[in-house]
Amino acid sequence: MLVNEYKVRLVETSDSESILAIYKPYVTDHTISFEYEVPNLKEFTERIRMIALDYPYIVCLENDKVIGYAYASLYRSRRAYQWGVESTIYMHETSHGKGLAGILYNTLFSMLKIQGYLNVYAVISLPNPKSKGFHKSLGFEEIGVFKNVGYKFNSWHDVQWMDLHLGEHPNKPDVVKKWVDMKNSNEINLLLDNRNTQLQNL
Repeated sequence: MLVNEYKVRLVETSDSESILAIYKPYVTDHTISFEYEVPNLKEFTERIRMIALDYPYIVCLENDKVIGYAYASLYRSRRAYQWGVESTIYMHETSHGKGLAGILYNTLFSMLKIQGYLNVYAVISLPNPKSKGFHKSLGFEEIGVFKNVGYKFNSWHDVQWMDLHLGEHPNKPDVVKKWVDMKNSNEINLLLDNRNTQLQNL
């Protein structure tokens, strides 16, 4: 009997096509993404490259095939907001309910914590009870709803904001470490090794 092998690692340029294939139905069939049109591969590859320069961007593999991805991105650009990021996760529709999304997301959060981030924000188009429940299970709390901010498929949609605190908020927080200086560090490599050991036991 074939035993599935799972792994989490940093994104690579060669993952772009697989990631876009996961993302495509969320654009064409759902209001989970507010994009109207699926980006072309060149544009999407550039998006990944630009995000991965400054923030953790990770993928989950099943037997060496990308089945999910998660990343952090800019929350707001002013310096006082530097301890916060927005988080994003997408899984292939056949990979839900296996516990993989939680491991993938928690890996991202651990990386962010190593860097010194304190606040993670999730933005969820409504209705989406599964995503709200998933985020709550990881410790996110609801902090507000923006009413009728997105129009897709002939309907207006609310957006739920949720937040997660990765640590205490000291009076003098350390400056966030740059991802370019951290992505190949022993701390990040050890974290990935530990997560992959965890995945072997699924």
